[in-house]
Amino acid sequence: MAIDEGSRHRLFKRLESLLGEEEASTLMAHLPPVGWADVATKHDLEQLELRMDARFDARLHQLESRLIRNMLFTSSASILTVGGLAFAAAKLV
Repeated sequence: MAIDEGSRHRLFKRLESLLGEEEASTLMAHLPPVGWADVATKHDLEQLELRMDARFDARLHQLESRLIRNMLFTSSASILTVGGLAFAAAKLV
């Protein structure tokens, strides 16, 4: 059975006749605006957290790899430059 606004309104009216307006409103406020099948469970959230952690870990690994690669390239280029300058300076003397 699909829950729509009509069925929610009929439920509210029935609750109102049994409990009173304030109590019926309080009870209706605790129902989801859609069917229970659309409400996330703790298990759903735990699974989402695991997937998000895996994605973040993979992305962090990619960034770390890129950073290390760039550092090695920069260090190698600096060493070669200094070595070339030292060689050129030795030739001038």
